[in-house]
Amino acid sequence: MTERRALGLVALGAVVAIAWLALPYFTSLMLGTLLAFSLEPVYEWLNRRFRRRTIASLITVLLALVISLGAMVGFVSLFVTRAVAFVSTVREQLHPGGALAAWVDTVTGWLSRFGVSPESITDQLRAGAGEIASRSAGWAGWLASGTLTMLLGLLFALLAMHAVLRHWPRIVTALAAAAPLRPEYTRQLLGEFRRVGRMTLNGTVLTGLAQGTLATIGFTITGVPHPLFFGAATALASLVPAVGTLLVWVPAGIYLFATGQVARAVVALAWGAVVVVGFSDYVIRPRLVGDEAMPAVLTFIALFGGLEVMGLPGLVVGPVVMALAVAALRLYAHEARSRRAPKS
Repeated sequence: MTERRALGLVALGAVVAIAWLALPYFTSLMLGTLLAFSLEPVYEWLNRRFRRRTIASLITVLLALVISLGAMVGFVSLFVTRAVAFVSTVREQLHPGGALAAWVDTVTGWLSRFGVSPESITDQLRAGAGEIASRSAGWAGWLASGTLTMLLGLLFALLAMHAVLRHWPRIVTALAAAAPLRPEYTRQLLGEFRRVGRMTLNGTVLTGLAQGTLATIGFTITGVPHPLFFGAATALASLVPAVGTLLVWVPAGIYLFATGQVARAVVALAWGAVVVVGFSDYVIRPRLVGDEAMPAVLTFIALFGGLEVMGLPGLVVGPVVMALAVAALRLYAHEARSRRAPKS
């Protein structure tokens, strides 16, 4: 008995050591695992086609790599070029005689009664736009300096993805045998982890892409400058809890209104509210994630807590961790009820 307890302590120490070493790349490993769950249908299709699990897994991983790097490079280049061009346009329209300068003067005219000059506000806006333009190059340099770290994280994510695609049944069997829980409980928790991980990643990424595409269409119809850039910004903003895409299409509508395009501004705001938000959240998202949902308070805790702890990836990882914790508590409650139930 003493030897068995000592061996258990050694095993626990080994798990703690592995977790401590893997902690810096926890987010990458988690995202790679979730990618494996999401792309499992592609892997299974390739496996049926080639009859080789290793080849199917490698092709799936390479596909994820190409998509990830393409999206990263495309967005960074689009952000740098389009953001600078758009800010330059805004600066020109804030000069005397520009459409935005006239609108700002009209809106802030009443402030002159309190000794605030509308011209000073216009100058401050123009200076702010210039600062954004000048800092864009700095942001690009910051992204470039972090390339090595991002690539290393991507490497760990792809390795985790390959391991899960190839060996998930063996992983489940090994954990069910080694965990202190009943094997059926361990399998239930891992099954919930797999289901919620796939649901969360698909719902977050695919809904964001849908919202970005719909927003791009709306921006093109209404004549918003650089619609592709703002569509990509809308897809990225969809990750932000609570406000989400409002951060992009509401300012776009205000911009159209400020430049005297009232009808287009109304159409842009209506398109954002009805199509980008309404259609995506009430038609597309339920089809991707199903009707099951956590209580709203737990959802917000998972989103904001994950964002605070892990940054942007926490918006995906946080809900998965919260759902797994809720599943564990449900299993515990079920076991407690079973122990208290009278035996017949």
